[in-house]
Amino acid sequence: MKLTFTRLGSLALLAALATSCSKEELTTPANPTAAVVSQDATRDSNLAMGNPSGATADVANYTNYLMTKTQYTLSYHRDKGKANWVSWHLSSAWLGSTPRQDNFSSDATLPTGWFRATSTSYTGSGFDRGHVCPSADRTGSVADNSATFLMTNMMPQAPVNNQQTWAGLENYARTLVGQGYECYIIAGSYGSGGTGSNGYATTIASGKITVPSNCWKVLVVLPEGSSDASRVTTSTRVIAVNMPNNNSIGTAWGAYRTTVDAIESATGYNILSAVSSTVQATIESKVDTGPTS
Repeated sequence: MKLTFTRLGSLALLAALATSCSKEELTTPANPTAAVVSQDATRDSNLAMGNPSGATADVANYTNYLMTKTQYTLSYHRDKGKANWVSWHLSSAWLGSTPRQDNFSSDATLPTGWFRATSTSYTGSGFDRGHVCPSADRTGSVADNSATFLMTNMMPQAPVNNQQTWAGLENYARTLVGQGYECYIIAGSYGSGGTGSNGYATTIASGKITVPSNCWKVLVVLPEGSSDASRVTTSTRVIAVNMPNNNSIGTAWGAYRTTVDAIESATGYNILSAVSSTVQATIESKVDTGPTS
Protein backbone atom coordinates (compact mmCIF):
# COMPACT_ATOMS: atom_id res chain seq x y z
CA MET A 1 0.00 0.00 0.00
CA LYS A 2 1.28 3.48 -0.84
CA LEU A 3 0.71 6.36 1.55
CA THR A 4 0.39 9.84 0.08
CA PHE A 5 1.23 12.83 2.25
CA THR A 6 0.25 16.47 2.02
CA ARG A 7 2.54 19.46 1.43
CA LEU A 8 4.08 21.02 4.54
CA GLY A 9 6.09 24.17 5.00
CA SER A 10 8.47 25.72 2.50
CA LEU A 11 11.42 24.64 0.37
CA ALA A 12 13.71 26.54 2.70
CA LEU A 13 12.72 24.24 5.52
CA LEU A 14 13.63 21.14 3.52
CA ALA A 15 17.02 22.63 2.81
CA ALA A 16 17.47 23.05 6.54
CA LEU A 17 16.50 19.45 7.07
CA ALA A 18 19.01 18.22 4.52
CA THR A 19 21.87 19.67 6.52
CA SER A 20 20.61 18.51 9.90
CA CYS A 21 21.80 15.52 11.91
CA SER A 22 25.36 15.37 10.61
CA LYS A 23 26.52 13.71 13.82
CA GLU A 24 24.69 10.54 14.83
CA GLU A 25 26.16 10.69 18.34
CA LEU A 26 24.85 14.17 19.12
CA THR A 27 22.20 14.39 21.80
CA THR A 28 20.54 17.62 20.68
CA PRO A 29 17.42 17.48 18.49
CA ALA A 30 18.59 17.10 14.89
CA ASN A 31 15.39 17.87 13.05
CA PRO A 32 13.55 20.80 14.64
CA THR A 33 11.79 21.95 11.48
CA ALA A 34 9.09 20.48 9.29
CA ALA A 35 9.94 19.16 5.84
CA VAL A 36 8.23 19.86 2.55
CA VAL A 37 6.46 16.68 1.51
CA SER A 38 5.77 16.36 -2.19
CA GLN A 39 2.15 15.61 -3.01
CA ASP A 40 3.41 12.78 -5.25
CA ALA A 41 5.80 11.23 -2.73
CA THR A 42 4.98 7.81 -1.30
CA ARG A 43 6.43 5.39 1.21
CA ASP A 44 7.51 2.41 -0.84
CA SER A 45 9.01 -1.00 -0.05
CA ASN A 46 12.33 -0.78 1.74
CA LEU A 47 13.45 -3.91 -0.09
CA ALA A 48 12.32 -2.92 -3.59
CA MET A 49 15.82 -3.30 -5.07
CA GLY A 50 16.10 -6.86 -3.80
CA ASN A 51 17.40 -8.95 -0.88
CA PRO A 52 21.19 -8.68 -1.30
CA SER A 53 22.15 -11.81 0.63
CA GLY A 54 18.99 -13.89 0.34
CA ALA A 55 18.36 -13.40 4.07
CA THR A 56 15.53 -15.41 5.64
CA ALA A 57 13.53 -15.12 8.87
CA ASP A 58 14.75 -18.52 10.01
CA VAL A 59 16.42 -18.69 13.41
CA ALA A 60 18.72 -21.41 12.08
CA ASN A 61 20.03 -18.87 9.56
CA TYR A 62 21.82 -16.98 12.34
CA THR A 63 24.49 -15.41 10.12
CA ASN A 64 21.93 -14.00 7.67
CA TYR A 65 18.72 -13.46 9.63
CA LEU A 66 16.05 -11.31 7.95
CA MET A 67 14.40 -8.64 10.11
CA THR A 68 11.59 -6.63 8.53
CA LYS A 69 10.51 -3.36 10.12
CA THR A 70 8.19 -0.65 8.84
CA GLN A 71 11.12 1.76 8.63
CA TYR A 72 13.82 -0.50 7.13
CA THR A 73 14.77 -4.12 6.45
CA LEU A 74 18.01 -5.75 7.51
CA SER A 75 20.09 -8.91 7.54
CA TYR A 76 21.47 -9.62 11.02
CA HIS A 77 24.53 -11.68 12.00
CA ARG A 78 24.08 -13.14 15.49
CA ASP A 79 27.76 -13.84 16.08
CA LYS A 80 28.90 -10.39 14.94
CA GLY A 81 26.23 -8.56 16.96
CA LYS A 82 25.33 -6.25 14.10
CA ALA A 83 23.61 -6.06 10.74
CA ASN A 84 25.25 -7.35 7.57
CA TRP A 85 23.24 -4.76 5.65
CA VAL A 86 20.23 -2.47 6.04
CA SER A 87 17.96 -1.45 3.16
CA TRP A 88 15.52 1.48 3.16
CA HIS A 89 13.51 3.79 0.93
CA LEU A 90 13.90 7.57 1.22
CA SER A 91 11.42 10.09 -0.12
CA SER A 92 9.88 13.24 1.32
CA ALA A 93 6.96 11.08 2.49
CA TRP A 94 9.24 9.70 5.21
CA LEU A 95 10.23 13.16 6.43
CA GLY A 96 8.45 15.35 8.95
CA SER A 97 9.02 17.46 12.04
CA THR A 98 9.79 14.77 14.63
CA PRO A 99 12.95 15.63 16.57
CA ARG A 100 15.79 13.19 17.12
CA GLN A 101 14.76 10.80 19.91
CA ASP A 102 18.20 9.56 21.06
CA ASN A 103 16.54 6.55 22.70
CA PHE A 104 19.15 3.90 21.88
CA SER A 105 17.73 0.54 22.94
CA SER A 106 17.98 -3.22 22.56
CA ASP A 107 15.97 -4.87 19.80
CA ALA A 108 13.40 -7.07 21.52
CA THR A 109 12.51 -8.76 18.23
CA LEU A 110 15.81 -10.66 18.11
CA PRO A 111 15.30 -14.39 18.75
CA THR A 112 15.32 -15.60 22.34
CA GLY A 113 18.79 -16.43 23.58
CA TRP A 114 20.65 -14.23 21.10
CA PHE A 115 22.98 -11.50 22.33
CA ARG A 116 21.18 -8.15 22.37
CA ALA A 117 23.36 -5.07 22.31
CA THR A 118 22.27 -2.39 24.75
CA SER A 119 22.59 1.38 24.72
CA THR A 120 25.85 1.04 26.71
CA SER A 121 27.46 -1.78 24.71
CA TYR A 122 29.69 0.72 22.88
CA THR A 123 30.57 2.79 25.96
CA GLY A 124 34.32 3.38 26.33
CA SER A 125 35.09 1.51 23.12
CA GLY A 126 36.29 4.50 21.09
CA PHE A 127 33.65 3.75 18.44
CA ASP A 128 30.37 5.54 17.79
CA ARG A 129 27.01 3.85 17.75
CA GLY A 130 26.88 4.49 14.03
CA HIS A 131 23.41 4.48 12.48
CA VAL A 132 23.06 2.52 9.27
CA CYS A 133 19.60 3.92 8.45
CA PRO A 134 19.95 7.54 9.69
CA SER A 135 17.60 9.00 12.26
CA ALA A 136 17.10 12.07 10.04
CA ASP A 137 15.74 9.83 7.25
CA ARG A 138 12.84 8.82 9.52
CA THR A 139 11.26 11.94 11.00
CA GLY A 140 7.62 11.31 10.09
CA SER A 141 6.69 10.16 13.59
CA VAL A 142 8.18 9.34 16.97
CA ALA A 143 7.77 5.63 16.19
CA ASP A 144 9.67 6.00 12.91
CA ASN A 145 12.53 7.92 14.49
CA SER A 146 12.74 5.64 17.52
CA ALA A 147 13.08 2.60 15.25
CA THR A 148 16.37 3.96 13.95
CA PHE A 149 17.79 3.88 17.49
CA LEU A 150 17.41 0.12 17.85
CA MET A 151 20.87 -1.37 18.34
CA THR A 152 20.37 -3.75 15.40
CA ASN A 153 20.63 -0.60 13.25
CA MET A 154 24.06 0.31 14.73
CA MET A 155 27.60 -0.56 13.74
CA PRO A 156 30.86 0.32 15.56
CA GLN A 157 32.07 3.26 13.52
CA ALA A 158 35.18 5.39 13.91
CA PRO A 159 34.01 8.84 15.08
CA VAL A 160 35.50 10.83 12.17
CA ASN A 161 33.99 8.38 9.69
CA ASN A 162 30.56 8.46 11.34
CA GLN A 163 30.29 12.14 12.21
CA GLN A 164 31.86 13.66 9.09
CA THR A 165 32.40 11.44 6.02
CA TRP A 166 29.43 9.08 6.43
CA ALA A 167 27.23 11.94 7.65
CA GLY A 168 28.09 13.98 4.57
CA LEU A 169 26.62 11.35 2.29
CA GLU A 170 23.55 11.01 4.51
CA ASN A 171 22.95 14.74 4.18
CA TYR A 172 23.46 14.61 0.43
CA ALA A 173 20.81 11.89 0.06
CA ARG A 174 18.28 14.18 1.74
CA THR A 175 19.40 17.03 -0.51
CA LEU A 176 18.48 14.85 -3.50
CA VAL A 177 15.03 14.27 -2.00
CA GLY A 178 14.62 18.04 -1.76
CA GLN A 179 15.31 18.19 -5.50
CA GLY A 180 12.40 15.86 -6.32
CA TYR A 181 14.12 12.49 -6.21
CA GLU A 182 13.57 9.36 -4.17
CA CYS A 183 16.40 7.04 -3.18
CA TYR A 184 16.79 3.38 -2.41
CA ILE A 185 19.69 2.95 -0.03
CA ILE A 186 21.46 -0.25 0.95
CA ALA A 187 24.33 0.01 3.41
CA GLY A 188 26.40 -2.17 5.68
CA SER A 189 29.84 -3.17 6.79
CA TYR A 190 32.30 -6.01 6.38
CA GLY A 191 35.70 -7.22 7.52
CA SER A 192 37.21 -7.18 10.98
CA GLY A 193 39.24 -4.46 12.65
CA GLY A 194 38.86 -0.69 12.72
CA THR A 195 40.60 2.23 14.39
CA GLY A 196 38.55 4.44 16.68
CA SER A 197 39.49 7.15 19.14
CA ASN A 198 41.09 4.56 21.45
CA GLY A 199 43.06 2.85 18.69
CA TYR A 200 42.65 -0.40 16.77
CA ALA A 201 40.15 -3.08 17.81
CA THR A 202 38.54 -6.11 16.23
CA THR A 203 35.66 -6.42 18.70
CA ILE A 204 33.87 -4.53 21.45
CA ALA A 205 31.37 -5.50 24.16
CA SER A 206 33.60 -8.32 25.46
CA GLY A 207 33.90 -9.80 21.99
CA LYS A 208 30.17 -9.83 21.25
CA ILE A 209 30.24 -7.13 18.53
CA THR A 210 32.64 -7.21 15.59
CA VAL A 211 34.29 -3.95 14.60
CA PRO A 212 34.21 -3.79 10.78
CA SER A 213 37.16 -2.78 8.64
CA ASN A 214 34.93 -1.13 6.02
CA CYS A 215 31.58 0.64 5.80
CA TRP A 216 29.78 0.70 2.44
CA LYS A 217 26.67 2.25 0.95
CA VAL A 218 24.79 2.13 -2.37
CA LEU A 219 22.18 4.72 -3.41
CA VAL A 220 19.85 4.30 -6.39
CA VAL A 221 18.53 7.75 -7.34
CA LEU A 222 15.19 8.00 -9.17
CA PRO A 223 12.70 10.76 -9.96
CA GLU A 224 9.55 10.36 -7.86
CA GLY A 225 7.32 7.68 -9.36
CA SER A 226 6.10 4.11 -8.99
CA SER A 227 7.20 0.61 -10.08
CA ASP A 228 10.63 1.71 -8.99
CA ALA A 229 12.81 -1.34 -9.72
CA SER A 230 11.48 -1.47 -13.28
CA ARG A 231 12.33 2.22 -13.76
CA VAL A 232 16.03 1.67 -13.14
CA THR A 233 17.82 2.01 -16.48
CA THR A 234 21.39 2.08 -17.70
CA SER A 235 21.35 5.86 -17.23
CA THR A 236 20.08 5.79 -13.61
CA ARG A 237 22.46 7.43 -11.17
CA VAL A 238 23.88 4.92 -8.71
CA ILE A 239 26.24 6.11 -5.98
CA ALA A 240 28.43 3.48 -4.32
CA VAL A 241 30.99 4.21 -1.60
CA ASN A 242 33.37 2.03 0.40
CA MET A 243 34.99 3.74 3.39
CA PRO A 244 37.75 2.47 5.70
CA ASN A 245 36.56 2.37 9.29
CA ASN A 246 39.24 4.53 10.83
CA ASN A 247 39.74 7.97 12.33
CA SER A 248 42.23 9.11 9.70
CA ILE A 249 39.63 8.97 6.93
CA GLY A 250 39.20 12.06 4.76
CA THR A 251 36.03 14.02 5.36
CA ALA A 252 34.87 14.26 1.72
CA TRP A 253 32.63 11.27 0.97
CA GLY A 254 33.10 11.65 -2.78
CA ALA A 255 36.70 10.48 -2.46
CA TYR A 256 35.46 7.00 -1.53
CA ARG A 257 33.25 6.35 -4.53
CA THR A 258 33.60 2.93 -6.08
CA THR A 259 31.50 0.48 -8.11
CA VAL A 260 28.66 -1.72 -6.94
CA ASP A 261 30.60 -4.58 -8.51
CA ALA A 262 33.54 -3.90 -6.19
CA ILE A 263 31.30 -3.92 -3.10
CA GLU A 264 29.65 -7.14 -4.27
CA SER A 265 33.08 -8.69 -4.73
CA ALA A 266 34.05 -7.74 -1.18
CA THR A 267 30.79 -8.90 0.42
CA GLY A 268 29.48 -11.69 -1.77
CA TYR A 269 26.11 -9.92 -2.11
CA ASN A 270 23.88 -9.29 -5.14
CA ILE A 271 22.93 -5.77 -4.12
CA LEU A 272 20.43 -4.79 -6.85
CA SER A 273 19.01 -8.24 -7.49
CA ALA A 274 15.50 -6.98 -8.34
CA VAL A 275 16.84 -4.89 -11.22
CA SER A 276 17.13 -6.34 -14.72
CA SER A 277 20.40 -8.27 -15.03
CA THR A 278 21.16 -6.43 -18.27
CA VAL A 279 20.78 -3.07 -16.54
CA GLN A 280 22.78 -4.29 -13.54
CA ALA A 281 25.71 -5.17 -15.78
CA THR A 282 25.97 -1.53 -16.86
CA ILE A 283 25.16 0.47 -13.75
CA GLU A 284 27.09 -1.73 -11.32
CA SER A 285 30.36 -1.29 -13.19
CA LYS A 286 30.32 2.53 -13.15
CA VAL A 287 31.91 4.88 -10.62
CA ASP A 288 29.60 7.82 -9.95
CA THR A 289 30.93 11.19 -11.14
CA GLY A 290 27.95 13.34 -10.18
CA PRO A 291 27.83 16.24 -7.71
CA THR A 292 28.54 15.68 -4.02
CA SER A 293 26.55 18.55 -2.54
